[in-house]
Amino acid sequence: MMAMPKWNVGPSLGTDSINAGKNATMCAFFFVAIFMIASYGIFGLFSVVAIFMNITLLFACLTLLGATLTLPGIAGIALTIGTAVDANVLIYERIREEVRIGIKAAMAISQGYKLAMMTIIDSNFTTLIGSIVLYEFGSGPIRGFAVTLALGTIISLFTTFSLTKSVIAYYMRRQRNKEIII
Repeated sequence: MMAMPKWNVGPSLGTDSINAGKNATMCAFFFVAIFMIASYGIFGLFSVVAIFMNITLLFACLTLLGATLTLPGIAGIALTIGTAVDANVLIYERIREEVRIGIKAAMAISQGYKLAMMTIIDSNFTTLIGSIVLYEFGSGPIRGFAVTLALGTIISLFTTFSLTKSVIAYYMRRQRNKEIII
């Protein structure tokens, strides 16, 4: 008969899991940042700043709610990074399409945001529905994940359509009719 492995389950297991989750989230942010900057240049950098602000605002909201950071909450933060970057990728790809067909920079950016908006809202709305269902039918850690994901999704919409768009508009005013490279 084969010997069963010994499992050590103690109080440090939770701490180790949370630390591993934090490290994984930081690695995800780092690799997303590299991908965005490599793929979209200065616009990718704007996205990275927006994602950082997204996470900062998410922590601020969680602090205001008196939430405790748990492993499912950390997973919600990691997923928030993914949804935030997804919105920016959709917008930037639309802008690229507009530039390819010869539309001037300012109009391409405006059209990129306009054309991607409904897709982004639809995907974020379905994420919110999923969060509500998880919160309603889940308990404990599942509810924590749902709250973190819902807040992150709402904040992501804010940072995508206000912060990133404002930074890009400011950048374009400073460029004065130069071509954009995206």
